[in-house]
Amino acid sequence: MSSPLSAASELRARFSKNAVKPDWLGSPKILRTEVLAGLVVALALIPEAISFSIIAGVDPSVGLFASFTMAVVISVVGGRKAMISAATGAVALVIAPLNHKYGLSYLVAAVILAGVFQMILGALGVAKLMRFVPRSVMVGFVNALAIMIFMAQVPEMHDVPWPVYPLIAAGLALMVFFPRVTRVIPAPLVSIVILTVITVAAGIAVPTVGDKGELPSSLPVPGLPDVPFTPHTLTVIAPYALAMALVGLMESMMTAKLVDDITDTRSNKTREAIGQGVANIVTGFFGGMGGCAMIGQTMINVKVSGARTRLSTFLAGSFLMVLCVVFGPVVSDIPMAALVAVMVMVSVGTFDWHSIAPKTLRRMPLGETVVMVVTVVVVVATSNLAIGVVVGSVTAMVVFAKRVAHLADVTSVTDPDGTQVVYSVTGELFFASSNDLVYQFDYKDDPDDVVIDLSGTHIWDASSVAALDAIETKYAQRGKKVTIVGLNEPSATMHERLAGRLTSGH
Repeated sequence: MSSPLSAASELRARFSKNAVKPDWLGSPKILRTEVLAGLVVALALIPEAISFSIIAGVDPSVGLFASFTMAVVISVVGGRKAMISAATGAVALVIAPLNHKYGLSYLVAAVILAGVFQMILGALGVAKLMRFVPRSVMVGFVNALAIMIFMAQVPEMHDVPWPVYPLIAAGLALMVFFPRVTRVIPAPLVSIVILTVITVAAGIAVPTVGDKGELPSSLPVPGLPDVPFTPHTLTVIAPYALAMALVGLMESMMTAKLVDDITDTRSNKTREAIGQGVANIVTGFFGGMGGCAMIGQTMINVKVSGARTRLSTFLAGSFLMVLCVVFGPVVSDIPMAALVAVMVMVSVGTFDWHSIAPKTLRRMPLGETVVMVVTVVVVVATSNLAIGVVVGSVTAMVVFAKRVAHLADVTSVTDPDGTQVVYSVTGELFFASSNDLVYQFDYKDDPDDVVIDLSGTHIWDASSVAALDAIETKYAQRGKKVTIVGLNEPSATMHERLAGRLTSGH
């Protein structure tokens, strides 16, 4: 009989053998890429988090703390590797009214409740709804995102000292040409460092990160929100929490799908949805404003910097706090022009230029192009990616229904002796196509024996069964018999269950 010590050793050996080592652990190249990508993202997160804090009406530290906790937690519990989650503009817009009316404590309580909602929705399988988002909506989403990233930089280029413009141009030039020299160091990081050194050494007076707000000087401390635990509090925060949960999940799922396409890998959307909930709960307990996946920073991490693992996400949050708490004075001197150049480059790289090429537009069905344009217009007009995706998806469904509605075709063959006519129906029968079905039969002149062959179609809904009932009724009124044949099993089951039971006249 083995001793407890030997059994424990055997268990550890077996665990070590079966454990999956992270990719970066055995590859210095991958490790370097992940570390540098995390640093670039952290630098880009600082002004964004501060800006979103201003939108929500809270102190800059609230947004920075949220970005720190969201990134660190989601790197462990999330379902999509290398995706960045932090404080976002969409979430800030949703919870801003609550903060203005009731204060920060209620906002934090709403963030925690939103996390609970996201965990519940994730467990219920809300991520599976992503299969209903058409490609044209996804293309519109990406293009609208690129436009919004660029538009967010416009205020940083308006009414500013003239040196800002050559600095932005220099930053763009560095990011275009530096990769031709080497890809060992991310071009955005090189651009940020060089432009910062130039402005500080030459004493060029331009807007800096420090002008956005004061950086925190200590780490966040966990605690409960200072709100009364009463039904009234729940009724106050619940609507905002639910809205935040839905918006956050929508943006996170769309971003995860986008990264899936870029990296040719598949992520666990259910785990991501639940992970977003866990991250928001933790963020709320640390006094943060909550958040979700950040598409712009994710593009910097995945597409620009080449990160592919959870390490870059974890380090983005960790570096963010280190930069703020330890290197705050240095980070404050980074010119906004350097970060604007990075985001403009991200915008250009994110836009799907192939989708608006004349050759593509000539080949693409008009309905697909309309759906893409509607998605872009709605997102840009509302500044809300979730609303744009919903409207785009509904538009795509309408376009699809209109297209399919004309696919039901009816042809007839009459026996030579004139005693029987056989109607063959092909196509899909549902509410849109079945409405015209009733008018494609010759009730007056057909013989007494009518056969309707449905072997080339499928019955999808009650409207189709009601249309077949109406056809049988019209023939019966003229003393003619109708026989329906060729139904597949699901169609036969639906027809048997509903036929003759859909109107009060039967």
